[in-house]
Amino acid sequence: MRALRVTELGKPYEVLELARTELPEPGPKQVAVRVAASPVNFPDVLMCRGKYQVKPDPPFTPGVELCGEVVAVGSGVTGLAHGDRVIGAGAVPDGGFAEYALMDAERTFHAPEALDDAAAASLFIGYQTGWFGLHRRAGLRSGETLLVHAASGGVGSAAIQLGRAAGATVIGVAGGREKAEVARELGAHVVVDRHTEDFVSVVKETTGGRGADVVYDPVGGDTYSRSTKCIAFEGRILVIGFASGDIPTPALNHALIKNYSIVGLHWGLYNERDPRAVREAHEDLTRMATAGEITPLVSERVGLEELPAAAQRVADGHTVGRVVYTGT
Repeated sequence: MRALRVTELGKPYEVLELARTELPEPGPKQVAVRVAASPVNFPDVLMCRGKYQVKPDPPFTPGVELCGEVVAVGSGVTGLAHGDRVIGAGAVPDGGFAEYALMDAERTFHAPEALDDAAAASLFIGYQTGWFGLHRRAGLRSGETLLVHAASGGVGSAAIQLGRAAGATVIGVAGGREKAEVARELGAHVVVDRHTEDFVSVVKETTGGRGADVVYDPVGGDTYSRSTKCIAFEGRILVIGFASGDIPTPALNHALIKNYSIVGLHWGLYNERDPRAVREAHEDLTRMATAGEITPLVSERVGLEELPAAAQRVADGHTVGRVVYTGT
């Protein structure tokens, strides 16, 4: 089969190499799948650079989420069978950037029939992150105001749709006119182009000075610091990630004085500590997809040959929605 392999660490465009490899064989509690679609996630980029918390030894194939058809089932697997259309986590070092991949059965779910392969593949990490962040960690309620940073990206676009579905007023922050328009099309009630507008002022104006009840921050750095200037009384700042590369140091005295919460989310821990909750989230997301309440934004569909350059565009912040490798 063909697969993209990382043999040495570095930028995705430089280190993702197309190679011929043997078909992967599923181990116990694993399934092998023919890959139909695999989105590029920021963890894939970090993995190529050796900067992700999971550090597989080269050579390896990235692709941490995918949609595919089960072609072989390992021992001890129940509830999955040959021919099933599934989504879930790619079992790196045999991830989704290939014609065939492995998946751990506990992190594999039946794909929503309402979504095509590329959209279904994109429903897992970004939407699970949004679901757990907004509902389990931040307790977002109908009528509250949600501020979403990097609103046109894969994680941010999911948060906009999930926020709307929860009955919140969504303010989306994006960089540039094109990305701002994408956030608006995704359903953000108010959109801020951070290149030309101050989101702190817009949030205060929109909320009558009260501030945002929940801030969804996958950026970190100055974005986090300035978000503390427009957080509401008893607001919650969700720390999702640090796409800016700058991990902020919170001023805890400020959180005390203004009476807000700083809430971390490491979604991957739920797979280890509470896998039943992950399955419940998948069922709820499938219901919402079937009802048309959420639909992942797939902005590009690329082949294996185009995937290294596409992954680099994701790394450089030059994409919107999800960039997805689609198999043959």
